[in-house]
Amino acid sequence: MIELILPDNTTALHERGTTGRQVADSIGRRLAMAAVAVSVEGVPMDLDRPLEGGGRFTVITDSSEEGRAVMRHSAAHILAQAVLRLFEGSTFAIGPSITDGFYYDFDIGRPFTPEDMEQIEDEMHRIVGADQPFVREELSVEAGLQLFRDHPFKTEIILSVDESEVESADAVSVYRNDDFVDLCRGPHLPSTGRLKAFKLTRTAGAYWRGDANRPQLQRIYGTAWESAKALRTYLHRIEEAARRDHRRLGRELDLFSFPEDLGPGLAVWHPNGGMLRRQVEDYSRRVHEAFGFDFVNSPHLARAELWNTSGHLEFYAENMYPGMEMDGQDEYRVKPMNCPFHVLIYRSSARSYRELPMRLSELGGVYRYERSGVVHGLLRARGFTQDDSHTFCTREQVPSELVLHLDFVLQLLRDFGFEEFEAELATRPEDKWVGDLGLWELAERALGDALVTVGVPHTVAEGEGAFYGPKIDVHVRDAIGRRWQMSTIQVDFSLPERFSLEYVTRADTRERPVMIHSAKFGSVERFLGVLIEHYAGAFPMWLSPVQAVVIPVADRHEPYATRVAESLRNLGLRVERETGPGKLGEKVRRAITRKLPAVLVVGDDDVDSGTVGLRLRGAKRDRRGVPLDEVLGELSSAARPPH
Repeated sequence: MIELILPDNTTALHERGTTGRQVADSIGRRLAMAAVAVSVEGVPMDLDRPLEGGGRFTVITDSSEEGRAVMRHSAAHILAQAVLRLFEGSTFAIGPSITDGFYYDFDIGRPFTPEDMEQIEDEMHRIVGADQPFVREELSVEAGLQLFRDHPFKTEIILSVDESEVESADAVSVYRNDDFVDLCRGPHLPSTGRLKAFKLTRTAGAYWRGDANRPQLQRIYGTAWESAKALRTYLHRIEEAARRDHRRLGRELDLFSFPEDLGPGLAVWHPNGGMLRRQVEDYSRRVHEAFGFDFVNSPHLARAELWNTSGHLEFYAENMYPGMEMDGQDEYRVKPMNCPFHVLIYRSSARSYRELPMRLSELGGVYRYERSGVVHGLLRARGFTQDDSHTFCTREQVPSELVLHLDFVLQLLRDFGFEEFEAELATRPEDKWVGDLGLWELAERALGDALVTVGVPHTVAEGEGAFYGPKIDVHVRDAIGRRWQMSTIQVDFSLPERFSLEYVTRADTRERPVMIHSAKFGSVERFLGVLIEHYAGAFPMWLSPVQAVVIPVADRHEPYATRVAESLRNLGLRVERETGPGKLGEKVRRAITRKLPAVLVVGDDDVDSGTVGLRLRGAKRDRRGVPLDEVLGELSSAARPPH
């Protein structure tokens, strides 16, 4: 008999060899029907695989993330089966599940065409309709090599598998369904018919093993969901994400560009984008000042010795740009981070406990070498500005400082229109860590308490902290439900030690300060990329680069339009007067396309009465003959930035 701990924490005895499906059925018939796999002690298994040992038992259902991963990996097998049926002589490489989908890499001697994709998807539907069982087998390595002798990528996988990755060093596992067999550890759906909803989405080239010196394969991407409704929801979200893509909106709204002359991951900001940045950066300065931070500034490069002392050359060199020899002897590096400079500011004079906490803030430009394959617009750039802050405090001040930082983060994110927050608390690694154990425990407890105090739901990532301290990562959900990692609050026990930082205590002894890193935006560029997609370019009035446009109906109305525009500017609004060609309707459409918050139209009646026609973005109807004073008050109030 084996003893299983069930999801409700009760225990149950079952005969050895009982399948996961049978155990699930003993818990509940509906649960068994929704199951796609099970796990014992965290190890996922096929529903019909005999259980040989006891432990904590979990049923993996089709609507869970674990269940979707099983479903998507099964979909990848069905995709490969379809391709090998349709394209004689084709070979296949790897096909994992990924976030929201799956892919498989093939070599058919040419790229896939749109017509190929239609044929493949049709063949997949036929395979699903046949409801073929997925059957697991274990083979000797020799038998596996013989089975895949015509598939060089599979052969290479078998020969390169690390013994720690397989259940037996002498065996490989495969899954069969009908005429198809694939090298795989599983688990899989019980049969192809359990794949309820899927769609192939795109193709792309992909080098084998990610190595540009190896063969280039053709990758097919797809997505799979537990129901047709879930698939439709996802496809709508993808369409909406494409509509909101910050790179496209950056061009359309004339915010920024990525000139080829600069190289990948480096943006230049146009006037509209420069004004948007200014609003974000000015907000950052105002709120940092309100939370008691002092502003500092640092250069863009430093002697390599600084980065050696900080540990960046030891732990971060692959993300730093190469050194430059200067003065015939010193090597300099452009900065990937601002923290060592703030440490030097702290160390510039003797410090007393009376000066702590010392909170330093900088909008500092940094440069990191990101491989061209991962550079992605503003979201993953090589040059960007961090809203970096570093706090130096006593051990006793750590809890209150962490609450202050978290309050700051949540206020900032809410002010920019985010309401759904989640956090991840990363704790001390099991092996490699520095500092005092008691200080680690204090910091981890203080971070957890701060999250509870402010009411942010969080998970604990055991052992996932950096070697130099625990941290909180705050995630938000945007307008279409996507999850973004935004702000970070990181405790650091390493840099104060590396730079021998001290302060004089009340008892006239010397102690090390604790250092807290925090980036509320993460980087200004990435934050703006997320913000553009969150609002789909239709920013709230306080953020909009141009807040209002005044459009005269005819040339004779231009003097009055100019006076209206000047009245708005005198109140601090960013306003333009439309002077372009075209009829009134064309001018209004241009303003709508630019996603401007307010459009003011003036004609004969307005000139005579001191009124305007007002169109506000998102309003149910346009308003005519609105007194100018009323409009000035309304727009002035709407344009006022938070805090």
